[in-house]
Amino acid sequence: MAKISKNLLLLISIIAGVIYFSSCEKYTFRVEGLPPVDTSGTDTTNYVSYSAEVQPIFNASCVSCHKGARNPDLRPENSYASLTSGGYVTQPAADSKLYKQLNASSHKSITTQAQKNTIYLWISQGAKNNKK
Repeated sequence: MAKISKNLLLLISIIAGVIYFSSCEKYTFRVEGLPPVDTSGTDTTNYVSYSAEVQPIFNASCVSCHKGARNPDLRPENSYASLTSGGYVTQPAADSKLYKQLNASSHKSITTQAQKNTIYLWISQGAKNNKK
């Protein structure tokens, strides 16, 4: 009886181990089309300026609808505060509300992929209210 119990316990342990280790995801996937991001702050060649690069995208593509009555308010005097206090810019950038909205079917054709990449990089770099 003791031998059967040990064998049963060993069999259950093996099955549990197989289930446990097969359920672990060991691969990570990169979202296609997104530029690489240096979050260390050492790469200044791809540093994105909010006022010089991000706000002009909003001015050209978004302010016509997001001018105070619709959140976020993307007018130059309000946009940064509206985005950061409204939870639109969070990490990781690909999961941020702003980046997801830019890629939603209702907004997909409003901005180019290059503009989306600029906003993605800005969010990835910490979404700072900066000037170049």
